[in-house]
Amino acid sequence: MSVRFVRLAFAGVAAALLAPGATCAVPPRNVASGHLTAFASAAELRAFLRRLHAAAPVPPPAPVMAAPVATTSAPPAKVEGYTGDMINSLPQAFASITNNQEANVDEGDIVKLRGDILVILRRGRLFTVSIAGGRIRPVDSINAFPPGVTGEGDWYDEMLVDGDRVIVVGYSYERGGTEINRFRLDSAGRLSFEDASHLKSNDYYSSRNYASRLIGNRLIFYAPLYLDWDKDPLEALPSLGRWRRGAKQVFRPIATARQIYIPGSFRRTRDVEIDTLHSVTSCDVTAPELSCTAIGVLGPEARTFYVAADSVYLWLTDFWDNPRKGQADGFAVRMPFSPEAPSATAVRGAPVDQFSFRSDASEGILNVLVRGEGGPGDWMFGPERSRGGVALVRARLADFGDGSRELPRDRYRPLPHSTGDSSFENRFAGPYVVYGGGAFGERSRDSALFVAPLHGGPVARLRVPHAVERIDLMGRDAVVIGSAPEGLGFTSVELASGGPPRLGDHYLHPRSAQGESRSHAFFFRPDPSTPDGASGTIGLPVARPADRAYQRFFGSSVAMLFLHRNDRLFSAGGALAAQDANATDDGCTASCVDWYGNARPIFVGDRVFALMGYELVEGRLGRTGPIREVARVSFAPRSRPPLP
Repeated sequence: MSVRFVRLAFAGVAAALLAPGATCAVPPRNVASGHLTAFASAAELRAFLRRLHAAAPVPPPAPVMAAPVATTSAPPAKVEGYTGDMINSLPQAFASITNNQEANVDEGDIVKLRGDILVILRRGRLFTVSIAGGRIRPVDSINAFPPGVTGEGDWYDEMLVDGDRVIVVGYSYERGGTEINRFRLDSAGRLSFEDASHLKSNDYYSSRNYASRLIGNRLIFYAPLYLDWDKDPLEALPSLGRWRRGAKQVFRPIATARQIYIPGSFRRTRDVEIDTLHSVTSCDVTAPELSCTAIGVLGPEARTFYVAADSVYLWLTDFWDNPRKGQADGFAVRMPFSPEAPSATAVRGAPVDQFSFRSDASEGILNVLVRGEGGPGDWMFGPERSRGGVALVRARLADFGDGSRELPRDRYRPLPHSTGDSSFENRFAGPYVVYGGGAFGERSRDSALFVAPLHGGPVARLRVPHAVERIDLMGRDAVVIGSAPEGLGFTSVELASGGPPRLGDHYLHPRSAQGESRSHAFFFRPDPSTPDGASGTIGLPVARPADRAYQRFFGSSVAMLFLHRNDRLFSAGGALAAQDANATDDGCTASCVDWYGNARPIFVGDRVFALMGYELVEGRLGRTGPIREVARVSFAPRSRPPLP
């Protein structure tokens, strides 16, 4: 599939935008001003798609105008035939060992905790390790795919746990579509296969985002469905199939044309390439037989999605071959977890990844940091190649409607940025958005970091003594991590001091680099006495040269680095290292590349662990001084002898 890059810069917009430092205006009401309209029938949807494919003449597009302020609260449009109640009520806050973006929105990962049992997903298998009684002990393992299946051509990268169920999400090139495999986990940590289901989809992989979320008992899953013009286009409708050993896979739709939406202007123009049905599926993982419903939005394939506590937001970018000056580039779509129909607004630019979004429920504001050239969105490695200007978007529900109107230009606040920052990192932290970047793979001596207040005011430009490769949170402060010629740098950004944002302490770990770039590889545990994060512990995998005897198998090995933060000052916490000599040939047949990484820091109460490949290492870490290893186990399958 070709990925085309089209300039989405804010051409002709700058004069109409607010000057840097101004406050973005927002309307006074917090209700959607309208909703997208679904197709009335399968016949209407099929006719539209066939006409689109034939490029038949269509009426000219409606003019794009600023959205008016909503003055009345009309009853929300409903999704006809949709069961609704995707999320009946938000769960209570829970402790997670995953570095999630949103509270109460758990993200699929390679390790989860249930009671005293760690569940680990690695190279096509599930493993359980008990940490009960102050010990660590491997318990059980099972293939992450159904019995009687080889797993070849399949990728199992995301795993979630709900009660005594383990849910594995994977993509199968062999059988086609997304697999949702459920397993039972007993109190002793033993695993048993329960069932397997397939969702129609194309590959959902993203170098930064995760396709699955768990909110309460609901699995929320995003997947693209590319339209196949050689077949009946309605075959792209979201569908679910049940796996039965030896039986032919049969898919049954979980959405009809009445749950498929499109912005009004897309219906009336042929200037946009509509080739993808963007689907959001909600499944009750506690049902005896997996029960799912779905809704979808038609649009171009370029997208970035973000899952908030009450909605999924899609930012769809239009790849025009000849962008029309002065017109919007795409649409922001809100898909709520309720029977309410989706709503949309025409937008400019594009976010880089899911961390470019934050929904503030207390304010009723959707914050989005956008760049002029967003490329294909968060699909595959798209987040690693964005360019152009930077602006902060602050939109309210009243700005979302039937998609025929553009987000008012005074909702955009242009922000300063550095040229050449194709590798771009961003993160919302309290009342600020922190962002910066540089050339991909660059080991910089210094980089520019920007901190913009969400409610207006001067933007701080800070010089960081290393590259900007990761921005994460330490309570109310942030930390920037990146390569320098001498090693890996950590610099705190103090945001909770009451004054303007400023750089805090700096720490350099010599002769090392990040071992993994995904967000889940990082974890910060604040000390109980300082919930604001003034004191706590950072865990992050770092790469180090492998033992020479094993460099033919892997060029670098991994260690789990720990840093103390005491009263906002860093100090070395030492590292727990993988033992290369323990490497074994595991006879892998499925998911044999660690696309989502294989190392995680794990904090459980006052205990500290490092997951590194097939090793789980426990360390004892005080408030100061280096970590001390106290236990180590390998849970590797012993199907073949150790490597020579």
